Amino acid sequence: MSRAERIKTTACLYFNYLIHGMAIVILAQNMAVLGRQWHVGDAGVSMVISSLGIGRLLVLYVSGTLSDRLGRKLFIRIGIATYAVFFEGIILSESMMAAYFFGILAGMANSFLDSGTYPALMELYPRSQASANIMIKAFASVGELILPIFVAVLEHFNIWYGWTFVFCAAALAINFLAMRNRVFPKLSGNPRPRKEKINPSTQASSKTKLTSRQLLLGVILTIFGYVSMSTFYLVSQWLTKYGSIVGHLNMVNARLLVSVYSVGSIIGVITTAILVNRFIKPIWFMIFDTVLSFIALLLITLFPTEIVMLIASFVIGCTAAGGVMQIGLTIMGDLFPSAKGRITGIYYTASGLASFTIPVFTAIISKTSIHNIMWFDVGIAAIGILCSISVLLIERTDRLKFPSHVTESIKVTTKTVSDYQTEAK
Repeated sequence: MSRAERIKTTACLYFNYLIHGMAIVILAQNMAVLGRQWHVGDAGVSMVISSLGIGRLLVLYVSGTLSDRLGRKLFIRIGIATYAVFFEGIILSESMMAAYFFGILAGMANSFLDSGTYPALMELYPRSQASANIMIKAFASVGELILPIFVAVLEHFNIWYGWTFVFCAAALAINFLAMRNRVFPKLSGNPRPRKEKINPSTQASSKTKLTSRQLLLGVILTIFGYVSMSTFYLVSQWLTKYGSIVGHLNMVNARLLVSVYSVGSIIGVITTAILVNRFIKPIWFMIFDTVLSFIALLLITLFPTEIVMLIASFVIGCTAAGGVMQIGLTIMGDLFPSAKGRITGIYYTASGLASFTIPVFTAIISKTSIHNIMWFDVGIAAIGILCSISVLLIERTDRLKFPSHVTESIKVTTKTVSDYQTEAK
């Protein structure tokens, strides 16, 4: 494949996640108007948001397996088409149940995109797989940054809220057509080697190499996958409402909190890669990130003033949403090098479970107090600290040293980052 073709394909893949970032926050940013349209309150809209997690869980394993067999491009295009249906369906829905159905479709679309995009990027950039994948988070954060501004502009000029949904659907439709001519690497034939004869003694020996502490690390890191997703997902969904009700900000300034959080996330992704590669081991970075995000959440909960919320939103974006979840996956995959596909499925299933359960929990909590939602997130962040410290202690006591290629796999040079950013459009 030529360099030009690789760039075009990569641009299309990242553009999908720009729109995906908008999809993450679009329901929360239009919570009031959608609640009136569906005749429900904030808790009802939050329940609809939880449906995205259900859809993600429904097809995650199946789409990943079929992607290996049928090709990446097919499932990416299915994901694009399904997401477009979601955007159109939401503005046409007149009840919570109808919106819930389209929310499930959005979750399925996310899984379809993931099952095709992550392996496609690893095949496009075999020498910098984690670098290519971690930039997905950067483009999603750009979408989270743009959408609240878009919504605020429409609201300021009293323009119909649905134009944000129409824009996303139209953008995906254009990208769907552009994907027709994009070139993808040929499948490496991964399913075939599984059918080859495996020496039983070799298979048995590979199993015996797994220690109980390695398995314990796997469990802890899976929990971390749930916690890391929960921490920033909750903020992205409720920060605007928290700022307006608890912080007494007008809606423009309240939406600005999400934009600031998204800017922090973009900077965090780039900074994460540079620091981890040059100065900080992955496990120490996990601890550093979880502690900082915990402190920021605690401050935003104790002192909900505008200046504190602005600074804390930026810090939370840099730490909780700045790539720490991908760091956890990289470490977990290295612990089980012969089962990286399965480990990825387990890890992202945990994150998918978070995107389903967290909106349910917050819908219940919101009936008592919006303030308590942030206290709930503080508790989740504390669990993240415990997970990070546990990984460090187990690594040291069991003398499990993560090889240098873990750090190498997360390496993102300044040149690579700038290359990916120029491909965004």
